[in-house]
Amino acid sequence: QVQLVESGGGLVQPGGSLSVSCVASRITFSSYAVGWYRQAPGKRRELVAFITFDGRTNYADSVKGRFTISRDNAKNTVYLQMNNLQPEDTAVYYCTADRLYETIVAGPRSWGQGTQVTVSS
Repeated sequence: QVQLVESGGGLVQPGGSLSVSCVASRITFSSYAVGWYRQAPGKRRELVAFITFDGRTNYADSVKGRFTISRDNAKNTVYLQMNNLQPEDTAVYYCTADRLYETIVAGPRSWGQGTQVTVSS
């Protein structure tokens, strides 16, 4: 069973930047697709971005051009760099991992505990 631990959330002003990271264990990380979801209060959890084992990326329309997902296979870590943050980006951010990126898109089976990102002045 994959284990995922997120970190790096916090409070940032609108227009600011923040990076969150997720360390995976108990898997051959370099063979897995990894992704980020977020869930705002009262809303459904939504896919933000994912990166395949070979480095292909995909983003939700709402974050294109502002967020960047990347991975470091040597550190078993996936990152989400978030720029020009807006209040609507406020949510708990969760990472997920699966051998198939299709599973990440359709319905992940493994989640981290989440990290809170709050965008407010």
